[in-house]
Amino acid sequence: MDVICDIQKYSFDKHVNKVFHNNDFAQSLWPVIYLLRDNKEMYIGETTDVYTRMEAHLKNEKKSKLTTLHLITSDKFNKSATLDIEHNLIKYIAGDGIFELLNANIGLANHNYFQKNGLYWDIFKDIWSKLKNEGIVNNSLEDISNSNLFKYSPYKSLNPDQSKSLIRIMKSLLDDGIKTTLIEGGAGTGKTVLAIFLFKLLNTDFTDVNLKEFGDDETAFVETLYELKKRFPPNLKMALVVPMASFRETLKKVFRNVKGLSAKMVVGPTEIADETYDVIVVEEAHRLRRRENLGSYFRDFGKISTRLGFDESTNTELDWVIKQGKKVILFYDEFQSIKPSDLDSADFEKLKRQSSTCLEHLKSQLRVKGGKDYVDYIHKLMNCLINPNEQKFESKKYSFVLFDSLSDMVDDIKRKNDKKGLSRLVAGYSWPWISKKNNSLYDINVDNVPLRWNSTIKDWINSSNAINEVGCIHTSQGYDLNYAGIIFGREISYDEEKNEIVILKNNYYDRNAKAGIVDPNKLKKYIINIYTTILQRGIHGTSVYACDPALRKYLSRHIHMAKVPDKVHLTNSDSHDVGQQTLLTNSVPLFDLMAAAGGFSSNQIVTEPKEWIKLPDDIRATKNMFACKVVGESMNKKIPSGSTCLFRIDEGGTRQGKIVLVQHTSIQDKDFGNGFTVKEYRSKKYIDGEGWHHASITLNPLSYNSSYQPIIIEPDELNELKVIGVFERVLYTSDSENL
Repeated sequence: MDVICDIQKYSFDKHVNKVFHNNDFAQSLWPVIYLLRDNKEMYIGETTDVYTRMEAHLKNEKKSKLTTLHLITSDKFNKSATLDIEHNLIKYIAGDGIFELLNANIGLANHNYFQKNGLYWDIFKDIWSKLKNEGIVNNSLEDISNSNLFKYSPYKSLNPDQSKSLIRIMKSLLDDGIKTTLIEGGAGTGKTVLAIFLFKLLNTDFTDVNLKEFGDDETAFVETLYELKKRFPPNLKMALVVPMASFRETLKKVFRNVKGLSAKMVVGPTEIADETYDVIVVEEAHRLRRRENLGSYFRDFGKISTRLGFDESTNTELDWVIKQGKKVILFYDEFQSIKPSDLDSADFEKLKRQSSTCLEHLKSQLRVKGGKDYVDYIHKLMNCLINPNEQKFESKKYSFVLFDSLSDMVDDIKRKNDKKGLSRLVAGYSWPWISKKNNSLYDINVDNVPLRWNSTIKDWINSSNAINEVGCIHTSQGYDLNYAGIIFGREISYDEEKNEIVILKNNYYDRNAKAGIVDPNKLKKYIINIYTTILQRGIHGTSVYACDPALRKYLSRHIHMAKVPDKVHLTNSDSHDVGQQTLLTNSVPLFDLMAAAGGFSSNQIVTEPKEWIKLPDDIRATKNMFACKVVGESMNKKIPSGSTCLFRIDEGGTRQGKIVLVQHTSIQDKDFGNGFTVKEYRSKKYIDGEGWHHASITLNPLSYNSSYQPIIIEPDELNELKVIGVFERVLYTSDSENL
């Protein structure tokens, strides 16, 4: 189906309305979408009266400084569609990170209408493609969806649960009798998104927002917002306190890219001691610390406590927050407390009993596609409360499987990462971190599978080598993953007779988390909380492997076993001897190989042909042909991401300037598979007495995105490079029929 939309570019100045006389959509008051921008800022809107709307924007102090108008039109548009596409453009352009948006984050459409997920999603993708070709946006929709800037964007429509809590927070801010608002919610209930939404809401100028467009059912919100904006000044002093250093760095990057927000607003607990704030919001308040097992932090903790007038032996970071903030908002989940230094649940129970505290709950599961059923099942699983006759958890929307081989799970997570992105391994802390001081060493070795802990603690999830490493609770708490591979370590077992989880303290290596704990049930509670938390990181699925045989047996009773394909390695000598099927059916084998067009793909293991695909009539199949899918944006001038491409086995000869599928094993660990990529081949040669030699080989991206860099294979790595195939053509893209 051809999607019909058009984007016209105009200068945005006092003469703009004179240029619409040839535009039938503007003339007939048809619904349209528009982008106003300069090189840094953008405003996105929709209207049925483009003349009146442009006149209003020209009178606005901020928008009148924008210089370019892009008018998006289609004969398929209706009011519901333009509201929805406007919202999607706001979300994805904010996530793209090129422009700061002048848009407020209220009144964003989120409703169902006819053909929303069919025709109009296709139209949106067509618009995005056109904007990308014009250089207005940079990244693919898939890449943006995996980015933190998108996941934690304030330009999200809140669900009813979050909206109810937002109004409660706003009213508490207006109530002189309320000092603290406590929002309780489990993992994945949208606490972080709500916190960031609130920051954007309170730091946005609403003088040009038409609140009259809100419906009657939103009257209470509009009235409360008016009161809030009158009460609080535009230069409201706010802080978002994030106790975990890794997640703090991630949110700083998000705030840095949102108009009206600043990375300086995101702070650690110690930083609030220096000044007071109008509003302090605490993300993951259960991770605020008390004076227990603080290690090297003991001294600074004592100094800050004394400076703020507290008894250092009895106070907590929560006391600091409440003293330094005129209004305090806490987001809290008692089941994510993971170590003795974390605040005790009794501290929050005491707070709840105070008349100056307002309590609200978030219950809807927003992260995990398995929903509340999966979350409840995990809690029962980790506390041995599943009825023997209860069915294993199963969902069409969520994958929850158990592996009996760590090697197979590692391979599976890496394949998922190649296909979907943001898939990571996370483990319990049952191995010492020896690679921290010597990065040539491996920390974990299970069944001859050597692995290393995370090489960085700051934003590890998004670090370049994360797929080849293993994270822990400290580097994964607060983050969303597409798929999580959870390794139950050697510190956790199962007692069959007692039907209970058993903790082996000597195998637990988080020293600050176990030091001084006398009661074994206390340590057990923390470790169960850790696994319960990391089992809820995956949006689309969670895979599990248990080192302990008794625990693995217990888990196998309640988790479906993963289906593992037989593995064979692809070579260009024998695996393509495809026989008579090629010649008789004009078909070639499609291998389950996601060649990464953004760099060497991570440790891929290639299986037998996934299927056979018939070639178009203008191509005659030969035995040396094969097909595979290419993902990524680094070759998008020639190969759209997700395309199935035809290759011919490399048989030598010049490859200069050709697009090739190459394999390079030295960049990856040979024990875990081979890295593949598709790039343009360029070589530099020199001659000596023994003949011609390669000085280097450069694999060039061919992308509209200038951030992609060539891969240079130096002389000492050349022996590991193997050209598998030469690109012939794109057979079909992910959104099209055969080309």
